[in-house]
Amino acid sequence: MRSAFWQIVALTVAVLGSGVGLAYTHHVNRQLFVQWQQLQTERDSLEIEWELLQLEQSTLVTEVAVEETARTRLNMLIPDPGQVLYIPPDE
Repeated sequence: MRSAFWQIVALTVAVLGSGVGLAYTHHVNRQLFVQWQQLQTERDSLEIEWELLQLEQSTLVTEVAVEETARTRLNMLIPDPGQVLYIPPDE
């Protein structure tokens, strides 16, 4: 009789333990899934930002953009050909 009682107690504890373990596993799984979705959203935002930065960089390094910046921000002008002094290379 005692043996059957302890078997029932052990099986009850095992069933309850596996139920708690299952609930905990589902909870952790949901948390990780939410975190994974947030990281995917962040990745997508960073990819968009990266593409925009590459586009901006490609437009900023064109000759026209460099010349415009030199004229407006640095007040630089292209000299007259008569003002340019050409120095021959050393041989």
